Amino acid sequence: MKTKILLVGPVLTRSGYGEQARFALRALASRQDLFELYVQPLRWGDTSWVSDQDEEFTWINNLIGKTVGYIQQGGQFDVSLQVTIPNEWKKAAPINIGYTAGIETNKTHHTWIQAVNQMDQVIVVSNHAKNVFVSTSYTGIDEETNAEINLTTSGENISVVNYPVKNFDNAEEIQLGLKTDINFLSVAQWGPRKNMDNMIHWFVQEFQNEDVGLVLKTNRAKNCLMDREACEGMLQGIMSAHKDAKCKVYLLHGDMTDEEMHALYKNQQISAFVGIPHGEGFGLPFFEAAYSGLPVVATGWSGQLDFLVDQNGQDRFYNVAFDIGLIGDDSVWDGILIKESAWAYARETSYKENLRKCYEDIKSEKTLDATEYAEELKERFSAENMYAKFVESMNLQIDTEWAESLSQIEIL
Repeated sequence: MKTKILLVGPVLTRSGYGEQARFALRALASRQDLFELYVQPLRWGDTSWVSDQDEEFTWINNLIGKTVGYIQQGGQFDVSLQVTIPNEWKKAAPINIGYTAGIETNKTHHTWIQAVNQMDQVIVVSNHAKNVFVSTSYTGIDEETNAEINLTTSGENISVVNYPVKNFDNAEEIQLGLKTDINFLSVAQWGPRKNMDNMIHWFVQEFQNEDVGLVLKTNRAKNCLMDREACEGMLQGIMSAHKDAKCKVYLLHGDMTDEEMHALYKNQQISAFVGIPHGEGFGLPFFEAAYSGLPVVATGWSGQLDFLVDQNGQDRFYNVAFDIGLIGDDSVWDGILIKESAWAYARETSYKENLRKCYEDIKSEKTLDATEYAEELKERFSAENMYAKFVESMNLQIDTEWAESLSQIEIL
């Protein structure tokens, strides 16, 4: 009998957790000999829904419909795989697995530690996320015994599985029409954690007298007209302080498919990728840019180090120095980002120095290393490898002998 798995997550949203949920679903689908899949979709804040009416969209919708009917008939599941933040995990099946991006700071909320300890297995997207869970501890008082207790997790039930690369080698080229020859690309949601204001201000200051461009693929929450107008207003506010700058900043807003995004990374007018966020659970745009062959300028802290540093411990990016400091009051998020936690603050001087070095290397055609490293990433993080690792990390004690014997039967 196949194991009945219920995947709960924002599988049809344009969000980081939406991408996680779809990856998990693809990984499970790679072993149709072992699993029978069911899907319960979640909303994810104010993020948009996936609009691509493609084969995968139809497949997911069919799984959702199948799940509704199965539950209405009183069907039960063997395993729940819950793709969301830990304080939303529940006991929904005999075996419960939590799958989370973890945390972008250096300390997590105490309820997240409790949630990790209550799940049978936990999968996170980076070593940074696992390290934060393991290093966070709290001291409290047991209400029943009045004894002092220490709340922590050993991490024995936590596995790290990174994202896989995607292949869109034949994607149609996007006509950007940029007026500058050398252009840096940044892909991020415009919010406090991404440090967008400083990234733009300091970029313009460094290249104010040069013919260089910065392309911002961004939004606040959704890809609607109101969101675009809000982004335009924020960008105009920043650029009003740099009226005489020769460099240019371009706003790219709106829905783009995975194929279109990869075409953007591969565009001949895009020369490098840049971002100085305070912290990343993984940093998917950095990853996609790196395996697309773009040189990357980034803060040297948090989830992106899983792929921007190679297996020999060598930096394969322009490493921006930083200081660790408490998160700002505007970033505190009840139950998620706690006031006592800290993250990275990129140093202005180091950021500008690395921008300049990357720029000079581009002009001197010294960025071939990025192209070579992209091939390493494609092999190391292939879909086949990551799917197998994800299934293995679920740590399910499944008897696969019957499935292996089926594969040996010759069908005439």
